[in-house]
Amino acid sequence: MVGPLAACSSSALLLPCSAPTLRYPVPSFPTSLPAQIPWRRITEIGASSGSRRGFRRLQVSNVAVPEVSSTTEVRRIAAKEVQRPVYPFAAIVGQEEMKLCLLLNVIDPKIGGVMIMGDRGTGKSTTVRSLVDLLPEIKVVIGDPFNSDPDDPESMGMEVRERVIQGEELPATTIKITMVDLPLGATEDRVCGTIDIEKALTEGVKAFEPGLLAKANRGILYVDEVNLLDDHLVDVLLDSAASGWNTVEREGISISHPARFILIGSGNPEEGELRPQLLDRFGMHAQVGTVRDAELRVKIVEERARFDMDPKGFRESYRTEQEKLQQQITSARNNLSSVQIDHDLRVKISKVCAELNVDGLRGDIVTNRAAKALAALKGRDRVTPDDVATVIPNCLRHRLRKDPLESIDSGLLVIEKFYEVFN
Repeated sequence: MVGPLAACSSSALLLPCSAPTLRYPVPSFPTSLPAQIPWRRITEIGASSGSRRGFRRLQVSNVAVPEVSSTTEVRRIAAKEVQRPVYPFAAIVGQEEMKLCLLLNVIDPKIGGVMIMGDRGTGKSTTVRSLVDLLPEIKVVIGDPFNSDPDDPESMGMEVRERVIQGEELPATTIKITMVDLPLGATEDRVCGTIDIEKALTEGVKAFEPGLLAKANRGILYVDEVNLLDDHLVDVLLDSAASGWNTVEREGISISHPARFILIGSGNPEEGELRPQLLDRFGMHAQVGTVRDAELRVKIVEERARFDMDPKGFRESYRTEQEKLQQQITSARNNLSSVQIDHDLRVKISKVCAELNVDGLRGDIVTNRAAKALAALKGRDRVTPDDVATVIPNCLRHRLRKDPLESIDSGLLVIEKFYEVFN
C-alpha cells in the first residue's frame, strides 16, 4: 500500500500516520474509511500516547434512536399486517398450569416472571409466543428507546427525566407490551447495548445504541432453553433483575437505563439444571408434562394441522375467545389495586414458607401477589384460601432445598404443607 495510508504500524491501516491524537468530542472521520471499523481500534486511536490511560470516564446522554415520523408509523403498521401469524393463546389445549402462570404475570408484572420446565415438544415456546396477542397496551414517550412511562419517573430513562426537570411536555402514545426473544448465541453487547459506530463516523459523537434489555423494559424478556444460556449472560440478567437497571460500561463511556421486565424462561430439565441464583429470580415455576390422553393428543394434532393449512382463518375462528380473554386481562389489571388479602391469610402463607425452610422472603411476597392477581382475574376483590392453594405450589416449589434422597415432587410437598397449615 502506498500514499498517506502507508503502513507505519499495525494500527496505521485505519488513519494516516500523521493523524493527530483525537480528543473529546470525537471529530468526524473521513467518509472514505471502511464502515466496519471495530470500536477497539477507535479507542486505540483516541488513547493518548498509545495507552488507554488517556481515556477519561464520561457520562453519555446521547442515545441513538430511530427517527419517529408518520412514515415510520405507516411502516410499522404495514409490518404488523405482514408479520408471521402467531398461534392463538385461546387455542392452546391443556397445560392449564403454564397458561395460568403466564396470565398472572401479565396482570401483575411485579410477580417476577415464570420458569417453564418440561418435556420437549409440549408447546412451551408456542404458548409463550402466543401470549403476544393478549398483551395490553401501555403509555410510552414517543421516540424513547426505553419505553419510558411519561407518568412514572422511576421508569424513565435519563434523557426523558432531564426533559421533565426542564419542564418540557412529553409527547406520549400507547403501544402494546413488547416481548423480546433472547437468543442463546447473543453477545453481551447485543443484550446490554453498545456504541453506535455509524453515528460516531458520520456525526463525530459518541452515542449509545440500546440493546435487548432496553427494548424489553416494561415488557417481557423470553429466553428459550434458558438452562443452556452462557454464564456471562446469566450474570447480566441477574444484575438487571435485581436492580431493575442496566448499566453499560464501555471504553470511555458509562450509561444506565431502566430494565424492568417480566423474565420468562423455558427449558428441558434433561438438558441441564439452572443455576440456583437465576432460578430464584423467577417468581413462579410451571411444570409441563406430555399429554397422555389419546383423544386430547388427537385434538392437539388436528388443531395444529388446521393452523398450518390456513393460519389467518384459524386465528379468525378464535377471535371472539381472544378478545374475551383480552378484556378479562385488562379488567384484572385495572382492578388489581383494589384486591384485598386478609391478615390471617398472610400469616398462614408465611407460616408455610417458614416450615418449608424457604430461603429469603421472595416466596412470601410472590405468593401474596400471585393470589391477588388470581382473584382479580376471577373478578373478585378479596383473596380466598382456594386462590392461595392454586398458586402456592408454583411460587414455592423451585425455592425448596433439594434433597437427593427425596423422591416426592416438590410441588406435592408444598400442597401437603399448605393443607396442614390451612386445615
